[in-house]
Amino acid sequence: MYPAAMALYAMSFPAHEQREEASQKKILECSQYHFDLIYDGNDFAGVILYWETENFIYVEHFCINPKMRNRRYGQRALEWLGKKEKTIILEIDPPSDDISIHRKSFYERCGFKENAFSHVHPPYHKGNTGHELVIMSSPGTLSPEDYESFHSYLNHTVMNGLFPADMP
Repeated sequence: MYPAAMALYAMSFPAHEQREEASQKKILECSQYHFDLIYDGNDFAGVILYWETENFIYVEHFCINPKMRNRRYGQRALEWLGKKEKTIILEIDPPSDDISIHRKSFYERCGFKENAFSHVHPPYHKGNTGHELVIMSSPGTLSPEDYESFHSYLNHTVMNGLFPADMP
C-alpha cells in the first residue's frame, strides 16, 4: 500500500510541501513518526502522517482520497487521534480561497482552534524558503510556551536530516 499512499500524498500536496522520497523513507525509522493508512474495509481512504511526543501530536500531512471524501473519514481519523488525550497541532494554508477556507472550516467543525502565532514552516527542499502557515490546535489554543515547544520540535526533530546529503 505504500505506493498508493505516496501517490495520494503526491497529488494532495504541492511539491514545496512534500518531503523528498529519501527523507520520507528515512523518517519511517523514527519511533515518534507514524505513517497510518485509513481504510474502510478493503478500500483505501486516506493517510495521516504524524509525530507523537509525550505532550502533543503534530499532524504533518493528512489527506483523504478524493473519491472517498464527504464520508467522515477525516473527521473519524481526527477523533481517533483525539482519544490519545494530547494536544493535536496541525498547519494549514492561510484561508484565502475557497479550498483553504473550506479546509479551515472542516478543522473548526472537528474542534480545532486557530492560533494567533506568526508561523513559517521551514522548507522541505534546498533552495526553497519557508512558507507561512496558520497553526490550528485541538482541543484549545496553544500557550506561548506550548507553541515554542512545538516550534523547536518542528525545527530540530521533524525537519532534522531532511535533505539526503545531510542524512547518515
